Amino acid sequence: MKPERLSREIVYESRWVNLYLDKVKFPNGRVIEKFHLLDFPRESVAALVEDASGRLVFARNSRYSTGASEWELPAGGIEPGESVIAAAQREILEEIGYTSTAHELLYSYYPMNGNANKLEHIVVCKALEKVQAFDTDEVSEICWFTRHEAQQMLKDRALTDGLTIIALLLWLQGF
Repeated sequence: MKPERLSREIVYESRWVNLYLDKVKFPNGRVIEKFHLLDFPRESVAALVEDASGRLVFARNSRYSTGASEWELPAGGIEPGESVIAAAQREILEEIGYTSTAHELLYSYYPMNGNANKLEHIVVCKALEKVQAFDTDEVSEICWFTRHEAQQMLKDRALTDGLTIIALLLWLQGF
């Protein structure tokens, strides 16, 4: 059995995120009159892109929400009708300018399952060749890091993006 939505009040809706106040009945009979649900219409994907020597590529992105410029894996939203793998390929090409191959879905998870339905996917793949410049509207620079350097970034708490951290931890564990 799963919780049942009894009613919904729309607080805010956009292409990126919606906020609803739902009345929800749980399997044990408990009813929550105003359950705040963050609804994300699009799933997202991050790509662990390895080069021939086993290094990972990171993109430096400026984030208004955190007020910082941060190293992150190539990532983005999945367009309607687009597969996880196709979205990963597109984001890699857009954000770092490389084609890629040998894509494998590593993991999918809900980072905020207590109040949001956001679904994130992690794909691992190999870089092929640089065919275009990276998207300077999104990315200020790209850099390839060794396994040791990536581990050190975690130890130094230099990474703050949850999707990047989860993906990197899975990769470092050989998942």
